[in-house]
Amino acid sequence: MHRFTIPRDIYYGEGSLEILKSIQGKKASIVIGGQSIKESGYLQKIESYLAEAGFETQLIEGVEPDPSVQTVHNGAQLMEQFQPDWIIAVGGGSPIDAAKVMWTFYERPDLTFEQIKAPTPVPALRSKARFVAISTTSGTGTDVSPFSIITDRETGTKYPVFGYDITPDIAVIDPELTYSMPPQIVAYTGMDVLTHGIESYVSSMHTSMTDPVAMYSIKLTVENIEKSFAGDKKARAEMHYASSLAGMAFSNAFLGIVHSLAHKSGAVLNIPHGCANAIYLPYVIDFNKKADGSRFAEIARFLGLAGTTEDELIDSLTALIRRLNQAMDIPLTLKDYGITEEEFEKNVDQMAAAAIHDPCTPSNPREVSVDDLKKLYIAAFKGEKVNF
Repeated sequence: MHRFTIPRDIYYGEGSLEILKSIQGKKASIVIGGQSIKESGYLQKIESYLAEAGFETQLIEGVEPDPSVQTVHNGAQLMEQFQPDWIIAVGGGSPIDAAKVMWTFYERPDLTFEQIKAPTPVPALRSKARFVAISTTSGTGTDVSPFSIITDRETGTKYPVFGYDITPDIAVIDPELTYSMPPQIVAYTGMDVLTHGIESYVSSMHTSMTDPVAMYSIKLTVENIEKSFAGDKKARAEMHYASSLAGMAFSNAFLGIVHSLAHKSGAVLNIPHGCANAIYLPYVIDFNKKADGSRFAEIARFLGLAGTTEDELIDSLTALIRRLNQAMDIPLTLKDYGITEEEFEKNVDQMAAAAIHDPCTPSNPREVSVDDLKKLYIAAFKGEKVNF
């Protein structure tokens, strides 16, 4: 038996933020990251819509990139003092991910982080509050997913938190919030969307329910990412929808070792998640095609890429990914990103050993060993062709 879970309600299109005027409740905790949401005027708009609906609001701000265990505990304590019946998470992946775990600890203060991090599922929620996710970037898919990524600052390790109960009740996908995104963020988050779509389509857990949203998210991304990078508003909107479609796909089909590699190297080597995914993706495709290249070839055919044989089609797909990276100033190797050989050699064994235990690894379409993961890191560092 399979399960396909998404938010109960998804409101999308320009102006969909206004749905906040119609939700019912008394108190709302708003969770944000930095100052950009304030400077854009959207925080004030959110607060005014909630005031119109009769809400008293609490602001929890300063969620850092790659939010920490301490941050989510601190937020949960603030929620405990305020007692919200709605939690409104606004921003990129970090504030939404953090708010999900704050919500968990607010509802279940008896639990520790060790008790909720994957593979242990988050327990039943909603005895105190419900959850709205408002994404201001187009990449993570966390606005429609049952996942969160939290970082242990003491070890630098990123831990996924999973549970269908942390799937938001409401996702607001309003492209107006993305129009001010800087180009680099557009590039990194956009390649994250492409990785989500491709990995969920080839995942060992893909189904006939996940395939259509995965494939269409890939198509929308390839058609719009460069125009979005250049600032085109229509393309920004399409990328915002592509992000959520890919999020629906990976929430139910799960991912693969591109994400395993990115999760474990991101904090250690200080590489933004979307950038790491963009670097690793073509190397992992060449690795995974040794087990079964047919689904990668299907993607290439759907995109109208050149090739008659399976290998030719897959080569066209990896060439497309590298071309997109170059067009948006994303490096093709870890060395080009600026990672020194000394830093890489110091950490590669630790990263590979950790990546084998990442929750994304089991659904990779090819079985993988620690040695395989180390070889992939080396290939991505040096820019070597993967032929193992």
